[in-house]
Amino acid sequence: MALQTLRSWFTAPMLFSFLIFGTMPLWIDAVGLYQYLGLEVMIWIIFALAVNMLLGYTGLPSFGHGAFLGIGAYAFGLTQFNVAANLWLSLFGAVAVTAALGAVVALLISHRRGIYFALMTIACAQIFYFIASKWTDVTGGEDGLLNIKRLPVDLGLAEISIQSNFSLYYLCFAAYVVIVVLLWRLVHSPFGKVLSAIKQNDSRVAFLGYNVWLYKFLIFTLSCGISGLAGALFAMAQEGAYINIMSLQWSGIAILIVLIGGGFISFWGPVLGVVFYFLARDILGAYTETWLLWFGLIFVVMVMFKPEGLAGIWRDGRVLLGRKPAPQPDSSANPSIAGGD
Repeated sequence: MALQTLRSWFTAPMLFSFLIFGTMPLWIDAVGLYQYLGLEVMIWIIFALAVNMLLGYTGLPSFGHGAFLGIGAYAFGLTQFNVAANLWLSLFGAVAVTAALGAVVALLISHRRGIYFALMTIACAQIFYFIASKWTDVTGGEDGLLNIKRLPVDLGLAEISIQSNFSLYYLCFAAYVVIVVLLWRLVHSPFGKVLSAIKQNDSRVAFLGYNVWLYKFLIFTLSCGISGLAGALFAMAQEGAYINIMSLQWSGIAILIVLIGGGFISFWGPVLGVVFYFLARDILGAYTETWLLWFGLIFVVMVMFKPEGLAGIWRDGRVLLGRKPAPQPDSSANPSIAGGD
């Protein structure tokens, strides 16, 4: 019984990802990359997982989610400056403020769907962007919120410094582990099944007696809170909070990452998408300044010929190699996790 419970919480792909990312600072320099890249990858994976809870699992396209990444960064810095220079309190402030503002937005848009939902997320994101750019006394405007410190990890009996990229990475990795385990359990819970059903047809879900609006409200708020955590970690990595991450460009990149990774068919799609994006940026960027053009062409080709993304390529590769795929749930009832392990 205990072993079965453990397997329900931790899967082989999950443990594999923990092994790869848990050891990445030890080998990343040896393959010609650099420590800060590992930080970026880990932070953006957390953000992409948050976006995928909306897009991949619930079918809600949020094209303004970068605003909540920025709100988390600003909230972390402002809590640090104005409340207390404590890591846990500042992280809590970032998550709480972002989730609260996300809840306000969710109140306005959860009754919408499709293109109307997407357009309203863009409008709300632009409002937050405008406030951040004009409220210079609080946010610093175009200059940003500077001198955000990498506060030590207070464990009560001891403090651990995270001044180096190496040590800060492991704080981000710890956050990744917690988020992955919790979201994995969430999407495989009855709550997650309802989200997947909403993605298929929210009218039918409503006829079954579920409060669709409430489910959309809750998952949007949760996604915003996790985005705020990613923003707080990003603020420590950058040692500042800057308005550019609240732009629609970064929201679009997050959507692109989820799609190219295969978030619609696999929980791990956002992870694959983030790794692919940053490797493409650094490898292609070493040869040409127009690397984003080539990355865009790769995305177009993949959407045309393999819309399931990298996760779909991995799934098909397993079949070609003769590996029997794991038992799949009924795709008509739960398409978001069909094919994903």
